[in-house]
Amino acid sequence: MSAIAPVSQLPNAVHYPSSDGKPVAETYDHFYAIVMILEVLRQFLQGQQATVLANQFLYYAQGNSKLRIAPDVMVIFGVEPGGRDNYKIWEEGQFPKVIFEITSKSTRHEDFEYKRNLYEQLEVEEYWLFDPKGEWITGQLVGYRLREDALQPDAIRHYSPIDDFQSKALNLQLKIEGKLIGFYRLDTGEKLLLPEELAQALQAETVARSEAEQRADAETQRAEEAERQLAQERQLRAELLQQLRDRGIDIPPTS
Repeated sequence: MSAIAPVSQLPNAVHYPSSDGKPVAETYDHFYAIVMILEVLRQFLQGQQATVLANQFLYYAQGNSKLRIAPDVMVIFGVEPGGRDNYKIWEEGQFPKVIFEITSKSTRHEDFEYKRNLYEQLEVEEYWLFDPKGEWITGQLVGYRLREDALQPDAIRHYSPIDDFQSKALNLQLKIEGKLIGFYRLDTGEKLLLPEELAQALQAETVARSEAEQRADAETQRAEEAERQLAQERQLRAELLQQLRDRGIDIPPTS
């Protein structure tokens, strides 16, 4: 279904704000979860025609700046990578594919009812609610995916729970890891590293490469020293043989 409202006035006469002055997140845990999801998915989707936005207005009705929502994190495919001050569906031509809301006890009704219904109407393929403090979601994470009615294929699609915590839209497995979500590739099982983990891995790789280069240099030096010693031994043997020949002693060559 289309959730874009008809144009009610000239687009250039409408101002679409990029901020409402409200805080990004309720607590540090919520803010940190948003930032980590944003960075992990941004790194994962690098090089693709996709973008990941966090806490930015999503306008879904051209001509009406009041019809907007600010998802904590949204992933959109088929658009130019990079950030935006806000996201207008009629300009970009694509709806978000995946949305994450970092929820709490105080926002549970808005997240679980109003936003879920709105995202369902906007045909957001997957909707995930993450409760980092475990205030109201058992297991901290729930997900919903749009499903079609097999008996009525042309009917409006509705959300159904994602029991295996696999994001088909992202091709990732989601796992709770403390107050964060861990993301793992479905094809390889490889974890998408957090920025801190990525920095540690890069540092470890740099150290390992440096140690390997040092070992290689040491081995090269040992090989060169052994070659020098062998050359010296050959020279000394040749000189000794020559001295013996000068004295009339002929030493047959060794095989």
